[in-house]
This record gives sequence, C-alpha cells and structure tokens, in this order.
Amino acid sequence: MTDPDINPITGAEDKTSAALLVLNNAHARETSFLTAARWRDLVTHAFVANFIDGPAAFLIAFDQDADYDSPNFIWFRERLPRFVYVDRIVVAVDHQGGGLARRLYEDLFRRARDRGYDVVGCEINVEPPNPGSDAFHAAMGFTVQGEATVPGGNRKVRYLAKSLT
Repeated sequence: MTDPDINPITGAEDKTSAALLVLNNAHARETSFLTAARWRDLVTHAFVANFIDGPAAFLIAFDQDADYDSPNFIWFRERLPRFVYVDRIVVAVDHQGGGLARRLYEDLFRRARDRGYDVVGCEINVEPPNPGSDAFHAAMGFTVQGEATVPGGNRKVRYLAKSLT
C-alpha cells in the first residue's frame, strides 16, 4: 500500500477545505475554533498549509515574518530571530496512530531545511492536558522551551522546539 499524498490546502477543492475546517473545529479544545474567513486567512498566509487524504489530517505553520496575532506565535517571535511555528496539526480520530502526523511533520521539516530554517516550534496544552501530544512531540525530538498561561487564563501551554541542524 502506498502512502497518501500530502497536498496544499490552497489547491484543494472547496468541499475538501470545508471538511478540513470541520476537522479543525472538532478539535477546537486542542487548537481553537475558526470561522471560514479566519480559516482562509490562516491558509493563505501560512508558510505551509498541507493536508493528507481529504479530512484525514492537516498541518498549518508560519514563519517569523507572518502577519499573525496568536500569543503563542508571538512568544516564539520574541525569542527567536528565524523559525517556523506549527500553529495547528490535527488528525481525525479514525486516522490517529497511522503515522499521518509524523508524515506531515517530516514534510514540514524538509521544507523548512530547504528554505534555510533550523528551528521548528510549537505549543501543546498543559491545561487542559494533552498527553498524547506530549508523547508524540517528545518522540519527534521536540524539547521544552518554556510555559505560559494564554491570555484569558483558561489555558496553560508548553512551548517546544526542534532543532533541524
């Protein structure tokens, strides 16, 4: 069996993009809820916005020059001169454990290296906890860089980075 292709969200059919937005919003507790307009804005301005197999999985990442207002992105921008930040990676429940997140990350790492980046950062929830994400990111070689309470006080996150050198 061959691996499903990784494709850009920007080139996807409207129904595929809509299904990916539904997938995002089904995981809003871990990421954040997005309107259709905000989804299009993120995808349009991303360094990478890719998906696998329709609504099975997607990853959206920005580089340090992005016009993006996420407090987690800004945390990295205040500390690193050049980086790629994974804003969200989501795998549909019925596809979890199948290696799709690993494939999306490995593709991102390759693209980042090819463009001269040497750090990829992300955040994961501490409160509410996300132990599956903790284990996955540790296995991918990410290390803890810091923690913060997100403005509004309802979430605490851990900042992670992976060196690509």
